[in-house]
Amino acid sequence: MSDWLNAVILGVVEGLTEFLPVSSTAHLLLSEKLLGLSGMQWEAFTVLIQLGAILAVVALYFERLLKVVLTLHSDPHSRRFALTVLIAFLPAAIIGAALRKLITGGLFENVTLICTALIVGGVGLFAIDRYAPRARHFDAMRYPIRTSLGVGLFQCLAIIPGMSRSGSTIFGAMLLRCDKRSAAEFSFFLAIPTMLGAFTLDLIKERHEIAEAHFWGPIAVGFVVSFLVGLVVVKGFIGFVGRYGLTPFVWWRLLVGVAGLIAVSRGW
Repeated sequence: MSDWLNAVILGVVEGLTEFLPVSSTAHLLLSEKLLGLSGMQWEAFTVLIQLGAILAVVALYFERLLKVVLTLHSDPHSRRFALTVLIAFLPAAIIGAALRKLITGGLFENVTLICTALIVGGVGLFAIDRYAPRARHFDAMRYPIRTSLGVGLFQCLAIIPGMSRSGSTIFGAMLLRCDKRSAAEFSFFLAIPTMLGAFTLDLIKERHEIAEAHFWGPIAVGFVVSFLVGLVVVKGFIGFVGRYGLTPFVWWRLLVGVAGLIAVSRGW
């Protein structure tokens, strides 16, 4: 299979799974194994196409985010929203930086762990979708400080590959009495600093390989594809969750996780 086609496939996987509660990390790693991809050029590729997914969120929420930035000095609601996102971001930033070598080392190579995390996270989403406490918070831009901190602590679960950053934050928000729609939207807002921070660290780590890579064509294709697919996913996800809940993602996680464990047991 050509590098161009592989770039399109991985771009679709990144854009499709980054904001869904199914773990983009797990799907990218498993996709690379299925496609037989390895080497520093594909590690650099994965780092750079993340930016496409980040920009999808920024593009769709540009007007609201710009208004917050422009009114930080005059609007207490804007300052409070910015503070809630910052507070939610800090736990994962601190723990992620402290455990980075462990996370990007053995954990990312452990397919059994990844598939098990997909299953465990799926069970958690099923439980919260059925038995979440009655919601008290319905506006993602007006969460209490304590609630945003709690969501940020739950985001730390995503340090385990396969748990899903989106899934962990949505689970935490619903457990803390936020409704599904606002929980999904807050996970988008929180994704911007979280993913940008992870992207920056990955870029620093892979900077030499990226600079030396004669791979810019496939990288550009993957970047554009992840951006376009991310736009579609972010735009439709909140409405989808409001109508169908989290159950479709639960079944998908279980399917992928069980299939992966069966493959590992057969020597994959």
